[in-house]
Amino acid sequence: MESKERTQNTRTTLNLQSSCVHYPIFFVDITVIIIPVELSSSFYAMKYAVVMAAGKGTRMKSELPKVLFPVLKRPMIEYVLDALEQAGVDKIIVVVGYRSDLVRETLSHRRNLEFVEQTEQLGTGHAVMTCNEHLKPHKDSVMVVAGDCPMIQVESIRKLFEAYNHESPPSCILGTAIKENPFGLGRILRDEKGEFQGIVEEKDASPEQKQITEVNMSYYVFHTPDLLEALTHLRTDNAQKEYYITDTPSILKSQGKRVVALPVLQPIESLGINTVEEAKIVEEAMRHC
Repeated sequence: MESKERTQNTRTTLNLQSSCVHYPIFFVDITVIIIPVELSSSFYAMKYAVVMAAGKGTRMKSELPKVLFPVLKRPMIEYVLDALEQAGVDKIIVVVGYRSDLVRETLSHRRNLEFVEQTEQLGTGHAVMTCNEHLKPHKDSVMVVAGDCPMIQVESIRKLFEAYNHESPPSCILGTAIKENPFGLGRILRDEKGEFQGIVEEKDASPEQKQITEVNMSYYVFHTPDLLEALTHLRTDNAQKEYYITDTPSILKSQGKRVVALPVLQPIESLGINTVEEAKIVEEAMRHC
């Protein structure tokens, strides 16, 4: 009996062993390549933006910071931030000043913003100067725009960045528009070859220059290191005693660097807001977009 049981157990063991399937084992050599940050920037160019949002906007007849004035029931700066995000901007630096706590609180639902405080409002150039520490590590493009231009278009932003990303990026690209009635806006001056020469403001323009319909819209894309260097040359020798970002293209041009003016902006983007009446005009335009 014991011998019979042993035989049965042996058979069971053999059956179990014979039912096992043996698979070949392969050893795969996996090599991990780590790309340093300095080299990775050549694979993907980071896009930054500086949004100037420090002003009070005294002509808006409101105690709100200008960029929080509602346009179709939304703070006007929201339209600017939406457009930048949709155009693929990686980091947005918002320069705040007047009632900065309220601006920060209003925009707290956005996760890709950094705020910089402009304690003294000394002009648009000074607003960008306050971002110096945030911009220093950045070696690619940065767009500078105002937070009170809710008609800014995603496609215009994309076209300006695309122009920068060509083989030899210029130091500065100005987004310009062709406007039938350019009154009050800075005119774009070009030489006989069509190259950018400078900007002349309405009050300083000759009768001939006032006939120019290509206007500066204050949309800029800079090569960041060149921008930071140009900012050190800004002066306050003007009527307002302020630093103007509009002076930087001429500074770069005087240094022999390439500055390009591209008329890629849509006429509707020339609708700015400085008064309550202008806000109503923008609202009406938005309803028909």
